[in-house]
Amino acid sequence: MPPVRLAFYALTIVALGVSARAVMGQPPPLGILIAFSIIYASVLLLGVLVLRLRVFVDAMIRGPRGAKGVVLTFDDGPDPDSTPQTLDALDRAGVKATFFVIAKKAEEHPDVVRDIAGRGHAIGLHSYAHDRLFALRGPSRWRKDLRRGARALAEITGERPKLFRPPIGHTVPHTPRIVRELGLRVIGWDVSARDGIRADPEDVARRVVASASDGSIVLLHDAAERGDHAPSGVAALPAILEGLKKKGLVVVPLSDWM
Repeated sequence: MPPVRLAFYALTIVALGVSARAVMGQPPPLGILIAFSIIYASVLLLGVLVLRLRVFVDAMIRGPRGAKGVVLTFDDGPDPDSTPQTLDALDRAGVKATFFVIAKKAEEHPDVVRDIAGRGHAIGLHSYAHDRLFALRGPSRWRKDLRRGARALAEITGERPKLFRPPIGHTVPHTPRIVRELGLRVIGWDVSARDGIRADPEDVARRVVASASDGSIVLLHDAAERGDHAPSGVAALPAILEGLKKKGLVVVPLSDWM
């Protein structure tokens, strides 16, 4: 069990015990109560914001023990301009990647999604609408969004998605229950390109190559979350691929590690 999840469970048990004692007329000193509340809220917030801690869900953050190579993943597509550029760069290098697509965009550009699949890349769900406040939504909202997204991708590709990356990587206590219902496996990352619109492509490539090692899952973007500009990771991709090759790291499909 991930250590931060274990800590969260332990703190929850303590919180229930303190509440029971308070109901019986034995509340803790105010100072201790405030300190405990701050610690508990901090762990809870970390669980929501930091997927790699796996506080709420058993996400795949890296390859299994002894894994060789690096997996490339791309979020926030498809885009009719930047996604094909990404696919062309991957084709030239002869490597396969995983694309976590926003299903609403997929409905707008189904041919691009079919092109991703046709070139041999895996397709995962990145939610239907990429709600930036998704972590604040209740179970029914999560379930409705993910079901709609999975159905949309199935209609386009002929296959229901089996992989899921939460918007912004945020998870909540009801995430594991819903992904189990829908047969989805949560995929995280351990190397982030941080390839936002203002990032320099050379810096992006340098950061990815320096941070990657055998077993790494790299987070890049083949499209902007909103707007039609290309993330700097698209321009950086050729240098990333060349840098990984010089470092002796091969790019492998995620399916090799599943």
